[in-house]
Amino acid sequence: MTHATSVVILGGGPGGYEAALVAAHLGADVTVVDCDGLGGAAVLTDVVPSKTLIGTADYLGGFETAAHLGVRLEDHEGDELTRARAELGAVNARIRDLAEAQSSDIATRLGEVGVRVVRGRGRLVSATRVLVETDAGTETVDADVVLVATGATPRVLPTAQPDGERILTWKQLYDLPELPERLIVVGSGVTGAELAQAYLGLGSDVTLVSSRELVLPQEDQDAAAVIEDVFRRRGMTILNRSRMAAAERRGDGVVVTLEDGREVEGSHVLIAVGAVPRTEGIGLEEVGIDLTGSGHVDVDRVSRTSVRGVYAAGDCTGVFPLASVAAMQGRTAMAHALGDAVTPLRMSAVSSNVFTDPEIATVGVSAADAEANSDIEAVMMPLSRNPRAKMLGIREGFVKLFAYRGTGTVLGGVIVAQRASELIFPVAIAVQNRLSVDQVASTSTVYPSLTGTVAESARRLHPTQR
Repeated sequence: MTHATSVVILGGGPGGYEAALVAAHLGADVTVVDCDGLGGAAVLTDVVPSKTLIGTADYLGGFETAAHLGVRLEDHEGDELTRARAELGAVNARIRDLAEAQSSDIATRLGEVGVRVVRGRGRLVSATRVLVETDAGTETVDADVVLVATGATPRVLPTAQPDGERILTWKQLYDLPELPERLIVVGSGVTGAELAQAYLGLGSDVTLVSSRELVLPQEDQDAAAVIEDVFRRRGMTILNRSRMAAAERRGDGVVVTLEDGREVEGSHVLIAVGAVPRTEGIGLEEVGIDLTGSGHVDVDRVSRTSVRGVYAAGDCTGVFPLASVAAMQGRTAMAHALGDAVTPLRMSAVSSNVFTDPEIATVGVSAADAEANSDIEAVMMPLSRNPRAKMLGIREGFVKLFAYRGTGTVLGGVIVAQRASELIFPVAIAVQNRLSVDQVASTSTVYPSLTGTVAESARRLHPTQR
């Protein structure tokens, strides 16, 4: 009788549970050690909750669009309604219910394929042995393969200690009973920008503290400029080139002190200044696993660490802090470890999205890459010219495509639009499969549709029409 390969996975987030499903499918004996709840931060405190909150804010934003479309809202007596109101307690209750339901679904699926889930904290004793601490005591689990998928946690600053009431991290937002009257958001990266706009849409007075010239400094700068303009027009206060020195409670509110001495007063402050990997105290360095200077696990394109038989996936690796990438890393690791066909991770084909309104979706090379390489050309078309966008009342946004000169091979794209996360898919397919702009342009699109602008952008990059 052949001995089943034993796989132990530390962490039940996307990297962990997706890896567990693949390993079980390939016949391994799988144990997932998890202390937070299946789904991890992505399901319980980050992606699912924040995007649900954003969805609620987007729904409220539709009332503003209604007037532009010629729709008048009124009550049963015919009186015109001027605004809708969010009840944050009910909103947060729904968010928590959705997150728990998703976590429960993951647990059910893992159970169906025979994965053993242990609630506790795991630590590597060696490359083939994991010590698990549970409420009932400790147990040792031997493993042929170990996957570290412990994720990351919000970065906390010594001068701005979260208290869960007025000074908050993104993990603590969903316990708030009432909408913050005056919310200060420190950090204008993806998390800060998304949540700042969400609370603005829900009705909070929002001030965004940004250390850079534009919000979303890591995104396409044309896209960031559109988002910042939208933020300002909708009433958000943005303090560019400003850094927080400290945040403290004062009376029944908070005060954020900036490095130049200015003070910003609010009712609550959200600290969104990045995340740190959860790699301390779990035996990684003791067994010889290399970590980067930031504390992330160093991995290759098939998720191997520096120790044979030990893999890592997700935010603890610092490859790309996306749930989709974590899941891909986990699946790739198990395929490689268990002898299945495997395709190394190709970051140039990974699409990502910022869930602001409008959204920013990107894949492949960037504008900075194009500027540095004369062999890459780009075209940008505003969505305001698109007939479907006009029908839907969409006034902001654009499609930008990048391609090689001469061959016309599609290298990347940026889409700023409502539901850009859906619109980027055809561009991602083109990048993944190295399609040419002519192949994209010659593919039929529905008329009218927003994807028509993707096809039109590709037509403008046709090699003989420059």
